[in-house]
Amino acid sequence: MSPNAPFVELRNVTFGYGDRVILRDLSLQVPRGKVTALMGASGGGKTTVLRLIGGQNHAQQGQVLFDGQDVTTMDAAQLYAARRRMGMLFQFGALFTDMSVFDNVAFPLREHTDLPEELIRDIVLMKLHAVGLRGARDLMPSQVSGGMARRVALARAIALDPELIMYDEPFAGLDPISLGTSAQLIRQLNDAMGLTSILVSHDLEETFRVADHVVILGAGGVAAQGSPDEVRASTDPLVQQFINARPVGPVPFHYPGVSADEDFGSGRRA
Repeated sequence: MSPNAPFVELRNVTFGYGDRVILRDLSLQVPRGKVTALMGASGGGKTTVLRLIGGQNHAQQGQVLFDGQDVTTMDAAQLYAARRRMGMLFQFGALFTDMSVFDNVAFPLREHTDLPEELIRDIVLMKLHAVGLRGARDLMPSQVSGGMARRVALARAIALDPELIMYDEPFAGLDPISLGTSAQLIRQLNDAMGLTSILVSHDLEETFRVADHVVILGAGGVAAQGSPDEVRASTDPLVQQFINARPVGPVPFHYPGVSADEDFGSGRRA
């Protein structure tokens, strides 16, 4: 692949759950070697995009390209090989509660490689050192804070030296210090390891600070994309509602359903 080609690309992707269409003819590109932020209102399909890239879900129409290869057409062996090149930081970390910090980070190495335990130990300690938690290796997840748990999960996500890391709400529930630390780690790891990163987040300030490229999803497609400054300057009403936290706009407060009159008024009496 050309070094200028996008590392991840969605082409005319449509996907939904049952009769509910989440993404409709969506096309977007994730630049190689950059931090791309995927943002938008809740329920707009951000996590769904990550699941499509990882192959947990398959597009009903269109292509999902990872380094030029269509994930939707991969067999099991090809998909597992692709996933070894990806790291995933799940919402709230998703650590194994019955494993120590060390064993959580060692898990993908033991699962996907035949490395001797001595080498696994060195790799795990290096990854924990990178996130500032080498000294916490013997603790259990219940003994670490929420911010520390997120950093342990990040160490696990980079254990296999992936080329792509996907972050699903890495800042949710963190205090300002932990949030700033996590944002700094995402930026530093991306640059130091030559990664491509996709960051799903609702935290505008920190996300715009670390992202090179921002994509705002809305109405099943892309409402705006570009640099953080370009997205801030967008005149799209949905984008303006989102970045300015306006309660009234294209994103409604009420979930679609029958009218209030039908539930409470003349419709019920009839």
